[in-house]
Amino acid sequence: MPVPWFLLSLALGRSPVVLSLERLVGPQDATHCSPGLSCRLWDSDILCLPGDIVPAPGPVLAPTHLQTELVLRCQKETDCDLCLRVAVHLAVHGHWEEPEDEEKFGGAADSGVEEPRNASLQAQVVLSFQAYPTARCVLLEVQVPAALVQFGQSVGSVVYDCFEAALGSEVRIWSYTQPRYEKELNHTQQLPALPWLNVSADGDNVHLVLNVSEEQHFGLSLYWNQTGPQIITLNHTDLVPCLCIQVWPLEPDSVRTNICPFREDPRAHQNLWQAARLQLLTLQSWLLDAPCSLPAEAALCWRAPGGDPCQPLVPPLSWENVTVDKVLEFPLLKGHPNLCVQVNSSEKLQLQECLWADSLGPLKDDVLLLETRGPQDNRSLCALEPSGCTSLPSKASTRAARLGEYLLQDLQSGQCLQLWDDDLGALWACPMDKYIHKRWALVWLACLLFAAALSLILLLKKDHAKGWLRLLKQDVRSGAAARGRAALLLYSADDSGFERLVGALASALCQLPLRVAVDLWSRRELSAQGPVAWFHAQRRQTLQEGGVVVLLFSPGAVALCSEWLQDGVSGPGAHGPHDAFRASLSCVLPDFLQGRAPGSYVGACFDRLLHPDAVPALFRTVPVFTLPSQLPDFLGALQQPRAPRSGRLQERAEQVSRALQPALDSYFHPPGTPAPGRGVGPGAGPGAGDGT
Repeated sequence: MPVPWFLLSLALGRSPVVLSLERLVGPQDATHCSPGLSCRLWDSDILCLPGDIVPAPGPVLAPTHLQTELVLRCQKETDCDLCLRVAVHLAVHGHWEEPEDEEKFGGAADSGVEEPRNASLQAQVVLSFQAYPTARCVLLEVQVPAALVQFGQSVGSVVYDCFEAALGSEVRIWSYTQPRYEKELNHTQQLPALPWLNVSADGDNVHLVLNVSEEQHFGLSLYWNQTGPQIITLNHTDLVPCLCIQVWPLEPDSVRTNICPFREDPRAHQNLWQAARLQLLTLQSWLLDAPCSLPAEAALCWRAPGGDPCQPLVPPLSWENVTVDKVLEFPLLKGHPNLCVQVNSSEKLQLQECLWADSLGPLKDDVLLLETRGPQDNRSLCALEPSGCTSLPSKASTRAARLGEYLLQDLQSGQCLQLWDDDLGALWACPMDKYIHKRWALVWLACLLFAAALSLILLLKKDHAKGWLRLLKQDVRSGAAARGRAALLLYSADDSGFERLVGALASALCQLPLRVAVDLWSRRELSAQGPVAWFHAQRRQTLQEGGVVVLLFSPGAVALCSEWLQDGVSGPGAHGPHDAFRASLSCVLPDFLQGRAPGSYVGACFDRLLHPDAVPALFRTVPVFTLPSQLPDFLGALQQPRAPRSGRLQERAEQVSRALQPALDSYFHPPGTPAPGRGVGPGAGPGAGDGT
């Protein structure tokens, strides 16, 4: 496979300068040797059979050292393959026998002695090359004139051009003579690894994915291959401070000019913070994901319901320096939905997210108590409010001051949740719901009395009441049916055919009283927000409305789930066609691990593509249906939890099956193929979902 200059320079070194490799023109192998030596390459490869070591009949030529060099073999000017040149250094080993024994060395296959003072040496040198899945052996004939024969001294080298090899492969080379008088030489070389490069389209956006190890440094250049003056227009939304421009002529060993014009551009910094995201990894650990490194610091803040600003908890906590894509930790004992993370840069608030709200639910009407500890076991308490921290007890007119006595009692009785603790103080979250309930108890009592009176009046007019209640019931049912239950459909985009199958299922479900959300219909929002933020928002909205999350399992989805269950988390910056499903696992897994999934999640897979037993056991704690064979049960699980089973359920299942069948036929029986069976993962293949 021809190697482009751009990718070759990316693989061969950290410097962004294109390396100049010697070019060999033509497809033929060749050999040449040091001055004074004569050499010849056999016309064809030979069998790689070293044979046993035999005693040397006298002075012989033997390989002493192997040396390799990367070159390019070019069919045309721009059609080149990577090739490995091998140089074999030779020396004279052994010694002359007595004159009466000379004639037995004459005519040997690999060495010859005519007279002690006037004898040339010949050798057949074998080069064995192995680089999976290729193996070759070539034979080189070498002759050394008598004038160069010096016992135990090097006589020169013979060079072979060349063995073709692939970037990233491990090459093993052996050299020995035929017959073999000594142990063969061996040499192993690891060729430079070419990073995996992929270009994918996502709506109007194009993703360039470069997968390299964390230890590997690389330079990446996107360039226009143009001549003459050019005007290049950049989209202002793509500008970030670390975006640099590199210009160079397309010729070997060219000097490159670098400029980074957006380091101080306010628009670039604004785009950077718009693309930045906070990710919660565990209870205490999180990281900042951003396109560029940036100076920033972070601290915890407390956000109360009602739209009040988030109040920084500094002190007692302190600001911490933030490094992009590096895991950071806060010394928390427990998480709380009202705890948020604020990120500041240049003394300005740039980012704020309540990371724990996704897993612990919406904001709570709790009061945060700050405990300060002094010398001699002295301590003081204050309640954090929008106006400041109110000391307890206090005669102020704030809500916390009025309920200060009750809050202190709750703290002493252990009803408050401790969030943080050290030698200087502690943080406590105390619930306020029960005090609000007491305040509204009289209001509720009045409402109940009013309802009882209204019921008595309606009973006196029974016939009119029956008609009114019948109409009210119909209105409620028709309104609920028109609105439908929310359903979020999650899947792994294994290929374009499977995406069409998912789109057909989502469209069919929309014909029922269901409000279906799927990333196929939200590409623009997914690109603008990012997979993690988009999924978290959709999941939160769906569950808050009493909806259901549908996990559509496929071979690709099962592989991703197994990877998460084994490794805990994937590498940051791990991106690809499964981004939305991969992002969903970060908060889907906690729901399953903590037992919150039943009633809110449903699993499904397609017949003949995946057997339900292939789904990881953790996800089988919720019902997993095969489609379309179990469509009635699947549609029943998608109904409201307390909704009565409709007599039209079978009719709706047949309606969905008819709408889904063309997509199933197209997926499992594509035009031009004689048989189904497109599954590639665990349990995939024909018959995987029929239970046989």
